[in-house]
Amino acid sequence: MIKPWLMLGCLLLLNVHDIGTLLSGRLLMGVGTGLASSSLTSYIVDAAPSRPTWLGSVASSQGPMLGLSLGAVASGALVQFGPWPRQFIYLVSAGLLLLSAALIVISPETAKPTPGAWRSLVPRVRVPARVRHLLPVAAAVFVATWTTGAFYQAFMPALVEDQLHTHSSLILGLVFAAYMAPSVLGAPLGGRFTSAAAQRIGMIIFLAGWIGIITAIGVDTLALFIAATIVAGAGQGIAISAATRGLLYGSVLADRAPIFSAIYLLCYVGAALLSFISGQLSNTFSLPQIALGYGSLALVATVITVLVARNPHTAPTGNSQHGEQS
Repeated sequence: MIKPWLMLGCLLLLNVHDIGTLLSGRLLMGVGTGLASSSLTSYIVDAAPSRPTWLGSVASSQGPMLGLSLGAVASGALVQFGPWPRQFIYLVSAGLLLLSAALIVISPETAKPTPGAWRSLVPRVRVPARVRHLLPVAAAVFVATWTTGAFYQAFMPALVEDQLHTHSSLILGLVFAAYMAPSVLGAPLGGRFTSAAAQRIGMIIFLAGWIGIITAIGVDTLALFIAATIVAGAGQGIAISAATRGLLYGSVLADRAPIFSAIYLLCYVGAALLSFISGQLSNTFSLPQIALGYGSLALVATVITVLVARNPHTAPTGNSQHGEQS
């Protein structure tokens, strides 16, 4: 049910000549991605080994970051050097979708089939009561970090053109990957700490990165901008994986897809809403002022995390395979 949405979106985007086709293709790909996100990430957690205990949360939370990093660089290279710059990337994406569909078919099932296939397609968004007290801090972490990714997607072309005087698609992809890729590398570091401590550490590093980003834009220094981007990305990885680990504490198989649905709802809605607002404000405010607004959001999220972050309540009976370290 997921692959046809994504495939149809790719086919529509092969031949875009009006805004309606563009919006339709993007809408189909967005719906397909949303349908896939919660089920695939919960499958990752279900299939992860029991040790180290943080592996499932790191792999599930950082899979999108790794995909975005590789996709940004590969897309930039294909657009700049490949044939048919507007179409070839969608042909490649369609091929990868077919390959992933084949891999899903041969992958082992982690859940026992039960009656009610159509009923299972009804979206479920739920966070179990035992970890619901962790949701406000997790929401602050997810919204601040994913919104920063949206900032890079929306405003990076202007920044790169101003700093490097280039329209190179590959350079744009590399700069975007400079934020996403360190997230994948930073996430395992958070596994050494409890989820609350890792969220605090990650968000403090993330805020330090944003301070560097704002400073670099203000003084027009590219080297500082790239370095601060890497720092912010690493902090993002630590904080996101820790927040995910906390919400997964004590979860059973039936809990995980609804939990990831809640996570992605926060991530995508928060990023989309704030991107729309910042896009409207860009008609009035300069790019340094817009960046200062995003940095202020990072500050608020960091303060909330430092003051309010808590570990999951330890259940009196038993451990979860993907629970909090004692």
